[in-house]
Amino acid sequence: MNGRLKGIWRRGRWFVLGLVLLLVVPLLTGAVALRLNFTGDVREDARTRGKDAIWLGHAWVDGRKKDADLAAFATRIKGTGIRDLYVHAGPLRHDGTLPAAKYPRAKWLIDEVHRTMPGIRVQAWLGDVLVTEGSNGLRLDKAGSREAVVTSARQILDAGFDGVHFDLEPLLSDDANYLSLLDDLGELTRARKVPLSVAAHQIDPVPAAHSVNSVLTGKEKWWSQEFFGQVARRVDQIAVMSYDTWMPLEGLYGGYVAQQTSLALEVTPESTDLLMGLPFFHEDDLGHHENAETVAAAIRGTRLGLGRTDHDRRQFGVALYVDFAAEEGDWAAYREGWH
Repeated sequence: MNGRLKGIWRRGRWFVLGLVLLLVVPLLTGAVALRLNFTGDVREDARTRGKDAIWLGHAWVDGRKKDADLAAFATRIKGTGIRDLYVHAGPLRHDGTLPAAKYPRAKWLIDEVHRTMPGIRVQAWLGDVLVTEGSNGLRLDKAGSREAVVTSARQILDAGFDGVHFDLEPLLSDDANYLSLLDDLGELTRARKVPLSVAAHQIDPVPAAHSVNSVLTGKEKWWSQEFFGQVARRVDQIAVMSYDTWMPLEGLYGGYVAQQTSLALEVTPESTDLLMGLPFFHEDDLGHHENAETVAAAIRGTRLGLGRTDHDRRQFGVALYVDFAAEEGDWAAYREGWH
C-alpha cells in the first residue's frame, strides 16, 4: 500500500471511529442517566390515591361477557384504587361516526357496575387510526370529521356511559386540529357534567426528540412537553401510554417511566387527573420487551417520579393496559407495589 492509500485508510478509520462515537456515546450517556433515575428510595406516601383506571376489551359490551364474568371482575378490583373503567365501545369509523351496533350490551354493563360496584365509573373507550402516517384513517383536519366525533361522543353519553375516553393514534405533536376537537368535546362533557379523558403519547425524553425521530423515521413517537400540557389543560383525565418504550432492560424502563412521570407532572394542571400506564400485556418485539417493561418497574418508576416532583398531588393514579392480556403476576405486582 503506497503512502497516499495509507493516508486515505487512516482518515477513513478516524471518520468511522468518529461516527461510531457520535452515535454510541449519547446512547450510553442516556442509558446511564435512565438507570440512575431508577435508583434511590421511594416515598412511602407515593401510593394510590384511589383514582386508578383500567382499559377493558370489547367483550364487555358485545355480549361475550356475562354476569359471572362481572362478578369475578368485581372481586378482582375490590380493595384496589380503580375508579374508572375505559370500556372499548368503538372503534370509530374513519368518518368519525360510531355504529350503535358496536355496543349492544352497554346498558347491561353500566347498570350492573353501578349496582354492584358503587363509585366505579364506566367510560366509553373510543379510538381510531389517524391518517398521519398512512393514507387510510380518520382525518382530524376535516371539520366534518371532528363534528362527527363530537356527535359520536354525544351518542355514547346518551347511551348511559359516565364519560368518554379517546385514544386516537398516531397523533403528531402540536396538532392544532386535535386541540380544536378537545375544545368542542369539552363543551359537551362539561354540559353533561361527565369526564373527558384521553390516552396520551409519551413526552420527549430529550428536547425535540419527536422532531428528530420524524426526520429519521418519518414517524413521531413522542409529544413535546408543551403540547402535552396543552392537551392536559383541555381534559379531565390524561393517561400516558408509558409502555412500548423500546427499552431493552428493566432498569432502563423503570428510569424512563420515572422521567416520564416527572415530565408529565410538571405540565399537568392540579385539576386534571394524571394517570401513568402500566403494561398488563406480554409481547416481545422491537417496541416492547416483556422482561423489561414489567408492572413492578413501571410502578417503582411512577412512585419515584411522583415522590421527586409533586408528592402531594392528589389527582394522580395509574392505568392498567389491558384486562384481557393481564396475568396473575401483573395484578399481584399492582397490588403489592401501589397499595
